[in-house]
Amino acid sequence: MTHRSKLPSTVYLLGLTIFSLVTAEFMVAGMMPALAEAFSVSLAEVGNLIAFYAVGMALGGPPVTIMLLARRVSNKRALVGLLVLYVCASALAAAAQSYLILAVARVAMGVSSAACIGLSITICAGLVAKHDRGRAISVVLAGLMLSPVAGVPMTAWVEQHFGWRVSAWIVVLLAVVCTSIAAIRLPTAPPGGEPPLSSQWVVLKNRSLWGAYLTSGLIIGATFAAFSYCTPILIEEVGVKPGHVAPLLALYGVANLLGNTLVGRIADRHTMSALGWGLALMVLVLAGFALAGEHTWLNLVCFIALGLTGVALNPAMAARVMKAAEPIAMVNTLHTSVITAGLAFGSWAGGAVIEQGYGLRAPLWVGAAIAFVGLLSVWRPVVFRPKVEACV
Repeated sequence: MTHRSKLPSTVYLLGLTIFSLVTAEFMVAGMMPALAEAFSVSLAEVGNLIAFYAVGMALGGPPVTIMLLARRVSNKRALVGLLVLYVCASALAAAAQSYLILAVARVAMGVSSAACIGLSITICAGLVAKHDRGRAISVVLAGLMLSPVAGVPMTAWVEQHFGWRVSAWIVVLLAVVCTSIAAIRLPTAPPGGEPPLSSQWVVLKNRSLWGAYLTSGLIIGATFAAFSYCTPILIEEVGVKPGHVAPLLALYGVANLLGNTLVGRIADRHTMSALGWGLALMVLVLAGFALAGEHTWLNLVCFIALGLTGVALNPAMAARVMKAAEPIAMVNTLHTSVITAGLAFGSWAGGAVIEQGYGLRAPLWVGAAIAFVGLLSVWRPVVFRPKVEACV
């Protein structure tokens, strides 16, 4: 029997860090009506708060990473410094008295978050032996999976009982805890442990890597075109009581975990197949949700089934990227940025069709269309370039 070495406790700390970052990013989805009322804005404008965070991640993460690599800052020092910036920005968001200030704070949170996630994955890869790398990174990325299960429902429940600001301050407190523990527990590595910036640029010329990035961005874009507006859809279209939204979000998150577990088991050996079948399921589920009408049971089944795909495909997305290139800082940060660019586009597109008067279910069709494009991005290489799966 093959012995599986025990992962260091710091791997789980990095997972908790990503959990806090992703909860802050997605918590808006669970409290959209409250935020719309508090700032006297439309649901689409509240949805844009998710997009603003994602835009900060997409546009801010790579330049920050390049600056850190150019200055040869150690990964631990960079991560702790960026987490401090994140805490300050999230505190500004929690205290915001206007929509503009909240939007600016969300962008700043996104900028620091992108580099933090990339650095967390890079640090994790350096803490374990190469044969344990995939398992360790999956533990770190479990923080992303647990966010819909525990983080978003928790913040939605707190908002229902104590208001959205209390939810926001809880997330700030969690970020403070993660920053403090990271500063104390992460091993201190000498600056320059990462490959030099010049060699990291060379890696980015890999076409297979950009193919992996494209599919990842489309998967997350499709997911959040729909998920960003799930709360008003459930309340106003399906007839769910506001107090029942948090439990439904928790069920969605449980489906995320189940899907992640299943995909994680097959991702290394059947990467492209996992992505293809997951995207096909997403197209069917989103279309079914859009067409469910007054059939409450069908609406809820489709909503929960959406959790089995989308974000749950993360192990396959990560496996495809790791097969294309070593998980160095630039590769990980750019992957995060492309994913969040897809998220920003999906959230914006979902809100845009609502603003154009196509109804609250219109974002579901937008998500289905993006997922179909993602399916084509996987299907085309498999059909026309059969060697790709082996290469990537």
